[in-house]
Amino acid sequence: MTNALSKIFGKFASHAFPAWLQRIINRVYVRIFHIDLQDFAPADSYPTLNALFTRSLIAYRELDSTPNALISPSDSLITEQGIITGDKALQIKGMEYRASELIGGEESTESIEGFSYVNLYLSPSDYHRYHAPCDVEILEARYFGGELLPVNFPSLRKNANLFVRNERVVLLMREADSGRKIYFIAVGALNVGKMIFHFDPRIQTNATPNARQIYTYESPILCKKGEELGHFQMGSTIVLFMQDVALELECGQKVRFGQRIARFAL
Repeated sequence: MTNALSKIFGKFASHAFPAWLQRIINRVYVRIFHIDLQDFAPADSYPTLNALFTRSLIAYRELDSTPNALISPSDSLITEQGIITGDKALQIKGMEYRASELIGGEESTESIEGFSYVNLYLSPSDYHRYHAPCDVEILEARYFGGELLPVNFPSLRKNANLFVRNERVVLLMREADSGRKIYFIAVGALNVGKMIFHFDPRIQTNATPNARQIYTYESPILCKKGEELGHFQMGSTIVLFMQDVALELECGQKVRFGQRIARFAL
């Protein structure tokens, strides 16, 4: 049901209404969700609601240039973070899930044991594009079809294994210089019509229920720190699993794309 609703909403959000009506729709959305458009084009300039959701920055966003720094890939809220222990991570306090199940693939639990994780929630008001957290090489993309449950706090507390149950795309990366692993997991949610990845148009989300698809890149895809990877077509969550890093921020903290959230150990 949530997948069907998301598809219907996606069609509405992608439809270009008459200009006068579209301006009203955009303004109402901005007002309801208290969207700050200081770094973006004005609300009236977007031809569809989806264009407003997926708006690009027009103001320069400074990136933390410290060589061993990992930056936030998005504007978001840190809802949980910690260390993967016994193959367990938290979707929210008191709600564990198996980390190896989230990333799928052939990795043993030991390969991600001790990794740091951070959950980044993108609300409907946030900038919905996501970027490389450091200089990375993308080795593999894994698409897992699934449900599209909401990822807000009430849903996180109610639904066990929510991240594992929901549709998601897992990017297996390695830091370009040291080779340390990073898993970048884009988790779908209610009203997320699509998750777009610029480097591979074959990745089609919210298309086939329970689909499983793995794309392996014999020549790794190099992305520089801050380079745009793609976008959600509505709010959702990004989960990062990171090898050999120290987390620097706290749960409940709002972060902006480009802000340092962790450092690789030297």
